[in-house]
Amino acid sequence: MLTVALACLALVGVTTLIHYEALRLLSTLLPGLVAAHRARVVIALLGAFAAHLLEIGVYGLAAHGLAQVGGLGALAPAGASDLASALYFSASTYTSLGYGDIQPLGGLRTIASVEGLHGLLLIGWTASYLYVTMEVFWADESTRTGKGPR
Repeated sequence: MLTVALACLALVGVTTLIHYEALRLLSTLLPGLVAAHRARVVIALLGAFAAHLLEIGVYGLAAHGLAQVGGLGALAPAGASDLASALYFSASTYTSLGYGDIQPLGGLRTIASVEGLHGLLLIGWTASYLYVTMEVFWADESTRTGKGPR
């Protein structure tokens, strides 16, 4: 159980750092881009999406790795132990979609629970970041042209 708890802490730490750095990088790069304001918002969305994909990958690799280590858990049914299935399971869990066709067993149940909660928090963080980004660039657009966003 200690191994699973440490894995959860490490996964939350790593994926939070990935998300923070991705949003910080976007915040640094977007104002200096020579692009339409609406293009900057799309770039922010795509950058945040890439961060989420990377975070899903980290959780998926961890689930796959821990499922390969005896006694830490597994993904059921038995054919779901390959990397592709672990990544699919991670995406389903991270987004709180939870189809249920692949189920965690043992310690992976705890990791899946943490991933679902953490994914929800990171998606909320992205939503608030994109809201602020749109407000900033749309306000700049309306100030510059006297019109609203295009």
